[in-house]
Amino acid sequence: MDEARRRHIGTAERRARLALRHRLADPARAAGPEEVAASLVALHGTDPASVYLAVAARLTDPAKAVPQTERALYEDRALVRMHGMRHTVFVFPAELTAVVHASTGLTVAARERAHLLKDMAKAGAPDAAWLAEVEASALAALARRGEATAAELTQDEPRLREQFVYAAGKSYEGVHTVSSRLLRVLGVEGKVVRGRPLGSWTSSQFRWAPAPEHPELDPADAQADLLRRWLRACGPATEADLKWWTGWRVTEVRRALDAVGARQVTVDEGPAYVADGDTDPVAAPEEPWAALLPALDPTAMAWQQRDWFLAPELRPLLFDRSGNVGPTVWWNGRVVGGWAQRPDGEIVWRVPEPGVRREAEDAVGAEAERLRGWLGPTRVTPRFRTPLERELSA
Repeated sequence: MDEARRRHIGTAERRARLALRHRLADPARAAGPEEVAASLVALHGTDPASVYLAVAARLTDPAKAVPQTERALYEDRALVRMHGMRHTVFVFPAELTAVVHASTGLTVAARERAHLLKDMAKAGAPDAAWLAEVEASALAALARRGEATAAELTQDEPRLREQFVYAAGKSYEGVHTVSSRLLRVLGVEGKVVRGRPLGSWTSSQFRWAPAPEHPELDPADAQADLLRRWLRACGPATEADLKWWTGWRVTEVRRALDAVGARQVTVDEGPAYVADGDTDPVAAPEEPWAALLPALDPTAMAWQQRDWFLAPELRPLLFDRSGNVGPTVWWNGRVVGGWAQRPDGEIVWRVPEPGVRREAEDAVGAEAERLRGWLGPTRVTPRFRTPLERELSA
């Protein structure tokens, strides 16, 4: 299509799409975590607490977030916590496990297993045949137990305790156990998934569980399926956004765009894409809205190019040095500040722009009280601390 004839989707409409499709505006809020996960495609799961906080921010009744999410993850298995895009842990709808595995997991899995075998060989550790025996034994033990920690599995398969030196002679030399490296590889390969934590829903100590059975899909078909879903949730997106979010090569992104018949539009940053049939205008919610989203929230982390919802001057306050976003305050489709929980449970927030604070104060205050109310005695500290979060929580 000639560039002059492509529809331009401006910042205001992008924010309207975000409000409705990410279930942040009040009329769009969901009844349960399954709806939230389906709408967003994936919830960041690196920090376990973020999953529950992200769900609660989007529910009509946030008090249901913890029991409903735990049931979906560990009883109904409607949601699965597993490795996905960019070698990152996410929570996906169970129906997407095969799609994620084929579209993003296979390449990473081959690389991770090769690295493990190479590191073991350099250290003089047992060979691939020995590792295959240990792997088969560990998976059989896990199947018998249903769920288990790495320590519990070593009781059934003592060879998992074997250690080897990693990066000998380097500044980052360390000692790895077979269990820690092998279970990580099995997770990327889609053979095991993260199970129920040892403690509460905020705990980062977890059990492993056998991965749900799923069909083996053609990788190109799976990439097309994943990209179609993501464009429905996050389009318009630039090619750079798509490459960053998926972790694919640019050739794979372009092939998937062609396969799904994605429509090219323009945004302020230049050419972008939406799903086929998604070019009609989207109106903003009737009422302005506020949200307090957690660290690593899937909305804040969905795009590589973020200037349309995040002022560049806020980034040093809200991101750590590795690019992980901390807790954010949203007002009508853009990030305007950050929030934190203090040791006494108080939810504190800051909006650097005085004019925005006056306009949004009541709505943001209501969201802070909503969050404090359902958290109750629970204290949440983000796994990745950011400058503003540290300052506010002190």
